[in-house]
Amino acid sequence: MIENMFLSSDVAEFRQWMSWADRFVILTHINPDGDAAGSSLALCQYLKNKGKDAVVIVPDASPAFLSWLPGFDDIKVYANDPQKAEDLVYKADVLCCLDFNVVGRIGKVAASFLYSNAKKFLLDHHPYPGANFDITLSHPEASSTSEMVFHLICAMGGFNDITLEIATCIYTGIMTDTGGLSYNSNNSTLFLAIAHLLEKGIDKDEIYRKVYYNYSESRLRLQGYVLNEKMKVFPQFSTSLITLSNKELKRFSYRKGDTEGFVNMPLQINGVSMSAFFREDIESGVIKLSFRSVGSVPCNRFATDFFNGGGHQNAAGGEFRGTMDEAVERFMKGLEEWSKSTEDCIRQLFTGK
Repeated sequence: MIENMFLSSDVAEFRQWMSWADRFVILTHINPDGDAAGSSLALCQYLKNKGKDAVVIVPDASPAFLSWLPGFDDIKVYANDPQKAEDLVYKADVLCCLDFNVVGRIGKVAASFLYSNAKKFLLDHHPYPGANFDITLSHPEASSTSEMVFHLICAMGGFNDITLEIATCIYTGIMTDTGGLSYNSNNSTLFLAIAHLLEKGIDKDEIYRKVYYNYSESRLRLQGYVLNEKMKVFPQFSTSLITLSNKELKRFSYRKGDTEGFVNMPLQINGVSMSAFFREDIESGVIKLSFRSVGSVPCNRFATDFFNGGGHQNAAGGEFRGTMDEAVERFMKGLEEWSKSTEDCIRQLFTGK
């Protein structure tokens, strides 16, 4: 028996749309990660198998280590052909918005989204969803949007419609968004869902190898450089910080996705409860920020309080417009300010209690 996070009434309106709509466009966020790609491709394949005209549109390309995913080659990248992507959005009957909570997260696709007359469906696990959607299914307690796609399909009576390809995409999204089930995954319902995916024939060990054992030599050398020369640990704050400039990235022939997982590495150090990773992004002209934490330490609060970012309690992010030195200065001032807090969840970062 499947323990579903959705009631039949939760999906009734979307089921009704399925009865008349023919053209579905699935949208996800800038810099699509494993969960964005996995959830989008899974839903797209499900819709196609139901006879729908379905396509995934992303603002920019996904990392190369996800290129083996079923259906990956059919993804439309807005940056490569804006006019084609906008035409698809305008002609859609339904826009399915996956793995983002506000329209700003889809970058330049936002303009055509806002002008489109299509029905708009949000399926997401980030807190505080926006108001631009006709249906909103928001579950911040979910491990990933991919897990939510599994429950959406099942709530619509489609468990038997989940093919091996769909199951593979769903598991990839779950695995990558939980760090290999190492955080935001302490839920029996999630593991029951994974058990059902195993019944569909997924090889979770092979999926792990394809994602995490699929890097270039230069990426491994970059990782060594980061650990040896760029990782700073601040024991008084139980925190670490890694920064990488464009110059350093070019030195190691950086490709999109090469820094995936770097923010998690310092959490292996005894006594480090929060980790931050700042990377210069030459395309957008901003500094990309990633935060991770353990236990009840709310790194999303830190991202919000000092960088207008956000996310989940143990995984958050944001952007900073300024120099790397300015970003680091704000980071250190934030830690100093937090060190004076009397909130238990913040005090844990500095006391371990």
